[in-house]
Order: sequence, then structure tokens, then C-alpha cells
Amino acid sequence: MSGLLIEDSKYSFLKELGLSGSNPGVYNGTWFGSGEEITSYSPASNKPIAKVTQGSVNDYEKAIKSAEEAWNIWVDIPGPKRGEIVRQMGHALREKLVPLGKLVSLEMGKILPEGIGEVQEYIDIADYAVGLSRMFAGSIFPSERPGHALMEQWNPLGIVGCITAFNFPVAPYGWNSAIALVCGNVMLWKGAPSTPLTSVAVTRILGSVLEENNLPGAICSMVCGGVDIGSAMAKDERVKLLSFTGSCQAGHAVSKMVNERYGKFLLELGGNNAIVVNEDADVDMVVRSAVFACAGTAGQRCTTTRRLILHEKVHDVIVERLVKAYQQLRMGDPLEDGTLVGPMHNEQGVNIYKTAVDEAVKQGGKIECGGKVVDRAGFFVEPTIVTGLKHDAQIVHKESFAPIVYVLKCKNVDEGIKWNNEVKQGLSSSLFTKDLNTIFRWIGPKGSDCGVVNVNIPTSGAEIGGAFGGEKHTGGGRESGSDAWKQYMRRSTCTINYSKELPLAQGIKFE
Repeated sequence: MSGLLIEDSKYSFLKELGLSGSNPGVYNGTWFGSGEEITSYSPASNKPIAKVTQGSVNDYEKAIKSAEEAWNIWVDIPGPKRGEIVRQMGHALREKLVPLGKLVSLEMGKILPEGIGEVQEYIDIADYAVGLSRMFAGSIFPSERPGHALMEQWNPLGIVGCITAFNFPVAPYGWNSAIALVCGNVMLWKGAPSTPLTSVAVTRILGSVLEENNLPGAICSMVCGGVDIGSAMAKDERVKLLSFTGSCQAGHAVSKMVNERYGKFLLELGGNNAIVVNEDADVDMVVRSAVFACAGTAGQRCTTTRRLILHEKVHDVIVERLVKAYQQLRMGDPLEDGTLVGPMHNEQGVNIYKTAVDEAVKQGGKIECGGKVVDRAGFFVEPTIVTGLKHDAQIVHKESFAPIVYVLKCKNVDEGIKWNNEVKQGLSSSLFTKDLNTIFRWIGPKGSDCGVVNVNIPTSGAEIGGAFGGEKHTGGGRESGSDAWKQYMRRSTCTINYSKELPLAQGIKFE
């Protein structure tokens, strides 16, 4: 195990999370794993952190059978008592907030405030779910038949599968698990193969809460693995709902597999997000918002701003100020105080960045700043601003998961809205303006066609209280707040006859 960062006292927080040099990557109440042993690397240094033994397909079968057995216990527990268990999970996560946030930064590459913020998001949704455990309800409707009651009943689905991506290795699982659990489901989680330590650490925290309450650990089952495990989940009829976070291409393949068995799926896919700036916008707010939205997380958020659509009257001044702001961004170790830009997650991300920059130049773009891979250990690239491209240039319509923003010049807001809507994805969007009429056009039926429609704030940074997700190639899924809980349940319309008569609906006579 020599050479692993987990043995370095600088990273003692790893052992605080119960991690070791070699970690089993399957949990169903017991830790095991018989698949390939993989090494997790820090993208900031490309040094090995620790190892995880992934699950095989046979291990997956053991995990899902345990989850089925656990559901029979969990579903009989009243909703408010399930909420109490989720409350304890949130508390356990709160106690490990800083070390878990550090692990996210070390293994994924995002800066520490973002790593801690992601864990905080799980804690927040746990709090939300506790309240929900006493509130989710059906409806009672007036029946047209005397002596009859007409009502809705919501029941849990069973096993909810959750496949999450490397860029947010904690929060999306939190959105799914906290809500699904209080609704009466059990979880089967497969995190990204490149962030397995985070998956193991989170599951250790949740499992300890379940075990302390004499409940089956398989209520929160987890299998680390690759495409073979993901495909098994997608094809398995025992997985009643599969929530998938990832690329549009991978999500399309997953949805086809689930749809072939008439299963339910929830997709959170790509986002070619835009900020539209009107001529009356507060320029200071635009620049501050765009810096984080474009360069934050090294451009690896599904809500990252990839297109900045500026009114021609404010285009030049915003570009000038944005370039100056970019030049002040401190790049470095994401765990160090003051760092604002960390690395790309892996070499594949760097290659995506290089290809996109080359294509942007070939298609007529001008690099205002950035555009280079940084010559240092790890996977660092310069946040990049590109001007001069047409709104419908091929590279502009392609979502490159990297810190590159294409600045487009529009004549008016109507043109900006049209350009916002012309890409295939429909996740997040923002408009900066002071005009009330323009605001309500933006959020109305002829405005933004995205699932997240903001005004005078950036495209990133969604709150847990509202449902999160997008339209078109983003997949149409909704997670987190509002009534997203309904996706984790099945709805029954129930008619109860408490009379001694048997009238038919619509006054039909059959005698």
C-alpha cells in the first residue's frame, strides 16, 4: 500500500471516514466484493488515493436479493418513522461534513467549498425528506355515485436504482435516496467508477445508521462497478425505477434498456446552458454570475454556462470585464484555501477540452483568454472565453464538458430567447434584465424551454426546495423538491362503495 495518499498524514480525513488502503466495494448489510480491484486517483496530482474492489455481476445479484428482503421490512415501517431514520442519516452526514467534503474535493477535483457544499446539499434534502415523511398524500374527490368514496392512494415502488456521475458523487444520490426512502423504497446505488471512495464512504455512514437502529443495511445497498453493473440494473425488472445521471448518449442507451421491460426511469442528462443578457442588465451582476457559472467546478457541472448570449450594446464591455476577472482566478490544489479553479476530473476531460478549443478556432472563434492545457501535475486547463462564433456553429451546439464559454452577440431579447432554445438540451437558463415585461416573457410559454429558468442569477446553484431537471435531451426527469416525490411511488385511484347499492358511473343501466 506504499505510495497511496491514504497513508499520508495530510489526508488523515480518509481514515476518519472508515476508509483503508483496500476497500470492498459492495454493501448489502455486509461489505464484500469479488470484481476487479481499481485504484482511485487524485485529479489534482494524478497520485493514487486508495483501492476499491468492485462488484461482479454475481455480487450484484446478492445485493439486489438482499434489497428485496430489506424492502419487506422497510415498507411496513410508518412513513414518519422512516423519516426519523433519514433524520439520523442527515445528522450522521453532518458530523462527517468536513472530511466527506474533503474526500469529494480530493477524488473528484472540485474546490473544497464546493465539496463541502455538495455534502451539505445531501444534509438539506434529508431535512426536507423528514418533513415530507408526514406530508405526502393523495386526494379525495367527490364521487358521482351515492354511497361511494373516490380517492387516490400512493404506494412505494420497491427497489429504486440510482446511477450517479463523477462530477457530483454525493448530492444526486442524496436527492434520490432521501426522498425515495421516506416514501417506502429501498436503494441500490452505483456511483461513478472514478469516484468509488466517495460511494463507499457515504454508504458506510448510511449503513451505520441502519445498523444502529437494528434495520437491514441492504435498505441502502451499493455496488461499485462499471458498464456491466449499470446494464444489469437497467435490464432488471426488480429495479422498479432507475434514476440515471450522466451524458445524453449514455442516458439514451439506459432509457432504451429500461423501456424495453416497461420499467420507469428518471433521467438527468446534459445541459448546453445559456445566460441571455438584455441591454438594461446590471453588468456587475452579469460578470460576477458568469465567472462562477462558466469557470466554477472547471466547467464540469451539468448547469455550467456554456453560451453567453449578450445584447450587442453590452457585449464588448462584458467581454472585457470577464477577461479581467478570469485572469484573477486562482488555479491549484482544490483542497487549498483560496483556490477557485481545480483540475478536470481525468485525462478524457482534458482531451474534450483540447478538441473543443481546436474546433472553435477552426469554425471562426477567437480565443479571448485561456485555451491552453496547464503544464503541471494533474489535469489542469485554463478557463476559456471564445467570441466571434455564429449562434448555430456546430461547436456551440455541442456540449463540451469543460470550462469553455462561447460568447454570442444578439440584437434583442427575442433573438436571445430563440438562440437559447435552439440547442437539443434543455436543462438550465438565465436572463439578466430589469424589465418586468421581459421577465414574464422569459418564464412564459414563449420563453425559455428549459427545466430551470432563472432571472438575474446564474444557471448553476439550484436549491433543494424546487424540482431539479430539464427538458428535451436532458431527459425530462425531476429530482429533489416540489412534488418530485411522486416519481418514487405508484398511484392508485380507489373507489370504495360503502352502500348496499351498486350504481354504475355515468348513469349506465345494465339490468
